[in-house]
Amino acid sequence: MTPALEQLQKQLKQLPGIGYRSAERIALHLLVEKPARLPELVAALEAAARTVRRCARCGNLAEEAQCPICADERRRTGQVCVVENVQDLAAIERSGAHRGSYHVLHGKLSPIRGIAPEDLNLAALFDRIASGEATELILALSNDVEGEATCHYLTERLPASGVTVTRIGFGLPSGGGVLYADAVTLKSALEGRRSYS
Repeated sequence: MTPALEQLQKQLKQLPGIGYRSAERIALHLLVEKPARLPELVAALEAAARTVRRCARCGNLAEEAQCPICADERRRTGQVCVVENVQDLAAIERSGAHRGSYHVLHGKLSPIRGIAPEDLNLAALFDRIASGEATELILALSNDVEGEATCHYLTERLPASGVTVTRIGFGLPSGGGVLYADAVTLKSALEGRRSYS
């Protein structure tokens, strides 16, 4: 293996979800099978690195000062869905279930991993609340200890401004059965129950 190929594999392996075999397969695919695609890929990566940044308002990815969601005047005003990362925002957006705005924290509180409140995009969220822009916060954070701690921290620090705070429901997936659900999922499903009428 050449040093350049080894370096390419090493860089690819650092990407999430790519192990040694996948990195090797991608590197060989680009260099041997589809070398014509390589300049386009390099150009796309360079262009994205130059132009993509965080939205000044919500923390989503943007090429302008605001992301396309914040710039869309047809979105429901006041309703802000708080998510951990851009991938969560994309998943909710694909579902079509939320037509308000978002706020991306870029993580969740984790003292064990050294992630403190100042490491998250919280100041901008509190600014949005203080300005009266947010009337309802929908907390769409993970159903784990760190997600719960982050939700608790947010609700404890909210000013007495009349902002409604809701939490997304957790439980059994559509089509899923009780028999195969783990204890945490069943507990969340029971605690998140609602009237059936």
